[in-house]
Amino acid sequence: MKKEIHPTNNRYVVFEDNSNQKQFLALSTVATKETTKFDGKEYPLYRVEITSASHPFYTGKETVLDTAGRVDRFKKRVAAGKK
Repeated sequence: MKKEIHPTNNRYVVFEDNSNQKQFLALSTVATKETTKFDGKEYPLYRVEITSASHPFYTGKETVLDTAGRVDRFKKRVAAGKK
């Protein structure tokens, strides 16, 4: 195995789903600025838009997650094209 190619900052990080505030603890090298308590210990916190707790494939619920306004822009283009 090659030496010095693996990350050295591998640690436990809490990932939090923005839509339902579910938290998951996993090993990661992601850079974080926030911290949070999880099971009585303090860990780095990384917020994500979607996880298995909110993804329609895993939950069986169809929802529209549009934080950037892409759906509204698409609907405006479709309406303009029909005119």
